[in-house]
Amino acid sequence: MSEKSLQEIFAPKNICFGCGPANEKGLRIRSIAINDNETKCEWTPQKFHEAFPGVLNGGIIGALLDCHSNWTACYHLMKKNNLSEPPCTVTADFKIELKRPTSTDGPVELYAKVSDSKEDRATIYAELRAKGKVCATCVGTFVAVKPGHPAYFRW
Repeated sequence: MSEKSLQEIFAPKNICFGCGPANEKGLRIRSIAINDNETKCEWTPQKFHEAFPGVLNGGIIGALLDCHSNWTACYHLMKKNNLSEPPCTVTADFKIELKRPTSTDGPVELYAKVSDSKEDRATIYAELRAKGKVCATCVGTFVAVKPGHPAYFRW
């Protein structure tokens, strides 16, 4: 944990179940910027995250990919629009494809990259890998919210 995550830098009080550093019972993923368009994350599942012995629950997989992709989008929009902090973004849509069972015997890796963006939104492609194999993919659209939205200034 020598490198600070985007969540730790920009949203240390965030309580999101998937990515909030301040949620003691959450997944607490740590998204690390590779560049303005790509992020990575390593996360280690626990037994209580399993659907059945040795296999990660699909809902947890969805949460991991959703939150990691969201942070990829907001970081990209921050850099693209020359902002000092990332805009609060929310998931407009996302589709998860489960390709194979995800082992809980060791860490999983998340990788996400921007495939398209406009001023206030980004489309992200993401993968979840375990033991070197792609176990799930995600394509989603993440939108910067405006004043009046419940997520505005959430971090």
